[in-house]
Amino acid sequence: MPLDGPPLEHPSHLVDAVLRAGLATKPDDVAIASADDQLTWRELDAASSSLATAYRDVGVVAGDRVASLMPNRTALAVHYIACFKSGIVTTPLNYRYAPPEIDHALEVSGATMLLAHAERADDLAATRLVAQLPHGVVTYGADEPSERSFEHLSTLPSDTAALGSPDPSAPAAIFFTSGSTGPAKGVTHSLETLTWHAAIAAAALETTADDVLLPASSMSHIGCFVWTFSALFVGARAIVARTFDAHEVLALLRQHRPTVLSMIPAALTSVVRDHDVTRDDFASLRVCRSGADHVPRELEDEFDSLVGLPIDEGYGMTEVGIVASNPVSGVIKEGSIGCATPAVSLSIRGDDDVEVATGTVGRVWIRTPGRTVGYWENPEATAEIMAGGWLDSGDLVRADDDGYLWFFGRKKQIIVHDGSNVSPFEVESAGVVGIHDAVHGENVRAYVVVKEGQSRPTSQELIEFARARVGYKAPEELVFLDAMPLNATGKLDRVELVRLAEQHVNPHRDAS
Repeated sequence: MPLDGPPLEHPSHLVDAVLRAGLATKPDDVAIASADDQLTWRELDAASSSLATAYRDVGVVAGDRVASLMPNRTALAVHYIACFKSGIVTTPLNYRYAPPEIDHALEVSGATMLLAHAERADDLAATRLVAQLPHGVVTYGADEPSERSFEHLSTLPSDTAALGSPDPSAPAAIFFTSGSTGPAKGVTHSLETLTWHAAIAAAALETTADDVLLPASSMSHIGCFVWTFSALFVGARAIVARTFDAHEVLALLRQHRPTVLSMIPAALTSVVRDHDVTRDDFASLRVCRSGADHVPRELEDEFDSLVGLPIDEGYGMTEVGIVASNPVSGVIKEGSIGCATPAVSLSIRGDDDVEVATGTVGRVWIRTPGRTVGYWENPEATAEIMAGGWLDSGDLVRADDDGYLWFFGRKKQIIVHDGSNVSPFEVESAGVVGIHDAVHGENVRAYVVVKEGQSRPTSQELIEFARARVGYKAPEELVFLDAMPLNATGKLDRVELVRLAEQHVNPHRDAS
């Protein structure tokens, strides 16, 4: 039987009208803010309408893709809403993208225009495609804004009546995958699926108009995007973190007193361990949510000790939004990614696509009204993950008797040692990969970073420590690093760890 989340009524409006609740009840209250600016509901509506009109006036039409290469700013939310109002397909690019990655995203999406921060001018000049964009580049953050700057376009007179009504089922956004298993694919969502993302996330966190949400991660990725729009959707205030370091996040906690904090584990760890942090910094929180990567037990213990709250861990994908979370008003099981969120059904299946018994590890299949409409112009890749209304996540989980899920890892990351499956996530506080071995199939290698100020143990001491806790799953090999490699989304870069491992095994192999 599938694991079903609670029912959820169809949302009353779409994300192109995401400001409706706030405009109706508190138009002159702050809707969105960062450390250096803020917009009321009325101002956010006016700026996004002006920008939508300006985009149309420069020649962009409904269905065109407009890419953005922007750090977190309130302006990025204005841009997204403008696109939704005008039927433009917003196409966020990871702000860490280098010129080749920018070109790849522009080529895949067929973008006709780009909104970009002025500080990336040199990188844009190094691309192949930016100079060829039919409608050019709109700049943000230049010392002297031009007539093609965001700052100018978002203040022009608006004509929303001329924009028409966007099609709820038409493509509205293209988010790019992290590219950890190949070239980044464009995950396409419609206004309808994005609306469900916002509604499901708000229901999962029990968000009301009285809440203040601080999703301290990149708004160019589905996680922060969803949390930000889930807040606006119900009339709650959204706080934009310009960066995700402790200095920025602690200042926002103190200034805006959010009720909900969402961060990926690596960034949350740096905040919790900052030398200036105090328990009072988190006093306004009712929930701290973390996801996108494994939450180490050490972080759970440190956060609970400092704040007095458990970390509410969850699970989601660019293709489906937030589909599992620990219930805010229920039991939060530390280490679990929670239960199916409202309107979502989960099915745990074996390699034969038959559901497995409770407690057995299998691939999680997902059914949700927020499911992607497909990979942009890639029907083959779309067909590989969809069947009968379900989406195959490729992730391994097990469910306990209460319907809580426990993450086991990506199917492609499982290490097979002497015929037994070893999940990297079962070896805590380390980066773990499999190393080919002629006898055992694969050996477990752990990459470890020693915490600042701590003496370095011997490799054998750590291996014995792990064996006492996880038995045969403990690493046979251990390598110390100065820092763990992170990918463009801030997650542990297992592809880079595999590359390091291959270089160690084949030291004369071409690193390229």
